[in-house]
Amino acid sequence: MFGFFKKIKPVKIRTCNESRKYGIAAKDLKELLKKGCKTLQLPEAGAHVCLYSDGTKVTEEFFRTLPDHTELVLLSSEQTWSGIMCDIGHLLSLDQHTDGLIEAAKELLSGTQSPKRRKILTDLLLNLKDRSEVESREEDEEWFKGIDTRFKTKSAYMKFNCESRIRGYMKEVDDATKTIQKAKDRAEFLEMSKCLADMLKAAKYNGCYFDRTEKERNRLCTQEGWFTCQGPFDQDMCQSLHSINPYGSRESRIVFSTWNLDHRIEKKRTIIPALLEALQNHKIADVNLTYFYGLLFTTENLKLVHIVCHKKGAHNLLCDTKKTFRPATNTGKTNHRVKEKKRRLMT
Repeated sequence: MFGFFKKIKPVKIRTCNESRKYGIAAKDLKELLKKGCKTLQLPEAGAHVCLYSDGTKVTEEFFRTLPDHTELVLLSSEQTWSGIMCDIGHLLSLDQHTDGLIEAAKELLSGTQSPKRRKILTDLLLNLKDRSEVESREEDEEWFKGIDTRFKTKSAYMKFNCESRIRGYMKEVDDATKTIQKAKDRAEFLEMSKCLADMLKAAKYNGCYFDRTEKERNRLCTQEGWFTCQGPFDQDMCQSLHSINPYGSRESRIVFSTWNLDHRIEKKRTIIPALLEALQNHKIADVNLTYFYGLLFTTENLKLVHIVCHKKGAHNLLCDTKKTFRPATNTGKTNHRVKEKKRRLMT
C-alpha cells in the first residue's frame, strides 16, 4: 500500500580538483549522480563516483553498503581518481613514494602555513602515515567507536572479525543436519560436523588471516594492514587492483566488512552436498575430512574479494572425487584382497 522506500544515505562529495566537500543525501546512486552533478556543476553524461580513500568505483550495489557520511569523489567521463595519493600529489607537486611524500608534508607543516593549509596537510598525514604503531584503543579512539570494550587493540578485533566469518561457515555445516531425514545418517553427519569443529577450534578459527601481527605466511595483509583483492573466483587476480587498509580508519574498517571471503568451490551448492553424499554409503573414517576442512575454512579454497569482484552466480566448480575419501580406505581394501589371494594360493 505504501510502496517500497529506500533508505536515504548521507554522503560527502567533492571533485578531484578541489578539496571542498558537500553534503548530499540520496536514496540510490542515480539520485546521487544527479544531485552531485548539479551541486558541483559537472555534466551528467559519463559521470561516475569513486571512494575518496582508494579510488574504488561505486556501483549501485556497492552504494547501498557504504556507511553514512562516506567521502566520495565525483568524476566526469574522462577523469580518474586513484585515492588519497592524488591529493598529496596535487598539494605537494611531487612524484615520490609514500615515505617521501610524508616527509615533505612534515616539512611543510613545520613552517608557517595558513590554518586551512595546515588542516589539509594534517588530515592527509593522518590518512597516509604508516599506522603500524597505532594499535591500541587509547591511541585511536575514533577507530574503536561501536566496538565492544573488551577489544583493546585493532589486531585483536580484526582477528575476532575473521573468526566470526569462519564460525559462520561452521554453523552452515551444522544447519545441514536439518535436511537429513534418517536418524542414523543424521547422527553420522553430526559426528562428522563435530570432528570439523574440533579441527577448526585447534586452528583458532583461522583468525590469523586478518591479524597483521601474525607471521607473513599466515595473514592476508601486509604488516601495516593493507589487504589486496584476490579477484573473482574464476580469475587469477583482481583486474581493478582493489586494496584497503581497515586498520587505518573507522570508515575503512566498516567498508572492509563488505569484502567477502568467497569460496571458489561453493560451500552451499557444492561442498556441503558432497559431504552429505559421501556419508550416505561410507563411515566417517572413510571420508577425507582434511580435504573438506581445507575447502570450507582455509585459503586453499577461500579468496578475499572486493564486493565488486564477488560473483554471486553459480561457480560450477566441483569437489575432487579423488580426494573425497581417505587413501587409507582403498589401501586397506587392496591389502585385504592381496591377503585373500595369498591364502588361496597356500591352500
